[in-house]
Amino acid sequence: MSARAGVEAPPHLDLVVQAEHLMREDLDVLLALTQAEGVEPMTRGRCEAFRLYAPRQLGGVADALAAANYDWASVPRERTLDRLRLVAMDMDSTLITIECVDEIADMMGVKPEVAAITASAMRGEIDFRESLARRVALLAGLPVAALERVYDERLRLSPGAERLLEALRAIGARTLLVSGGFTYFTDRLQARLRIDCTLSNVLEIRDGKLTGRLVGDIVDAQGKAAMFSRLADRCRGEDGIAVAIGDGANDLPMLAAADVSVAYRAKPIVRAQATHAIDHCGLDAVLNLFA
Repeated sequence: MSARAGVEAPPHLDLVVQAEHLMREDLDVLLALTQAEGVEPMTRGRCEAFRLYAPRQLGGVADALAAANYDWASVPRERTLDRLRLVAMDMDSTLITIECVDEIADMMGVKPEVAAITASAMRGEIDFRESLARRVALLAGLPVAALERVYDERLRLSPGAERLLEALRAIGARTLLVSGGFTYFTDRLQARLRIDCTLSNVLEIRDGKLTGRLVGDIVDAQGKAAMFSRLADRCRGEDGIAVAIGDGANDLPMLAAADVSVAYRAKPIVRAQATHAIDHCGLDAVLNLFA
């Protein structure tokens, strides 16, 4: 790993570096490059993580760490874990590794058509409400049993998800799963992972089959942000912090409403607007963004 020098770092920030495997040689280079006052390992997550205290300059650091496939963040020293009051996260491709609607569509033999609409919506190219209505319409006639198969056979938690949620429970932080996906999955994940609150869309079912329509109001980007904001206002108190984690364009309003926003293995439009990005480590890497 190599980098250029020359950009002075603010004195109140530390540098957190995380990776599945972090080479000691790279850490030595970072210490010399940043002229940090010291370094300390962090042990909250499954990835290897180090906090470099008071780096004096950050010139070239971002490019060097990206080239090495390391996650990194400049974090304020006063942002401590005991101030964390609420963590909200998206479901599809954030808490879990799949897009549920795409996998449901696979049961219908229309996955390519649905996946193309999903990808376009995630990039912010088409309106989420329109994209969801179009995707759900393609599912008409699918037996409800297919949803169970998706949950049992295809749904997997993102790396570090359980460790993150366990740590949040231990410090008394509230958790919110807010999704443009479906209650069939959020309800089961809530019970399994002991998540405090959920919000998602309801699939209409008649005679044991999907009708291709939704019931009630659609949970879109604005609905996710509104739910997050209401709960954040209730939980923050005087000095609390509310965090939002997401990966797609329909998470942007929620991320904008957060005190700290995290783009998790996200689309470029989301990484560009979030406080921090985690591209290589698991969800529990969020814990290391706090002192």
